[in-house]
Amino acid sequence: MEKNNGTYEVLFVVDLTPGEEAVKALVEKFTSLIAANGTVNEVNEWGKRRLAYPINDKNDGYYVLVKFSAPTDFPAELERIFNITDGIMRSMVLAQEA
Repeated sequence: MEKNNGTYEVLFVVDLTPGEEAVKALVEKFTSLIAANGTVNEVNEWGKRRLAYPINDKNDGYYVLVKFSAPTDFPAELERIFNITDGIMRSMVLAQEA
């Protein structure tokens, strides 16, 4: 059975509390995970930004936007991994129209 590829973008917010090295490690972890399961088209690190509302009593986070192509079953797995990873405050995976 042939797997169809889709185009997606993911925006995730990393907690700044553990320090700059931990933030860079999480960004590298997820960009490597995406690259291993698909093709990374663009990584855009927005950096430290103020959140629209406090999350866990924190007002700032490190924003990263990644555009990628991957099999259609990968985004659900990526969301699952985001949800169980400490240090990820919020994440959103969106499918892009062809």
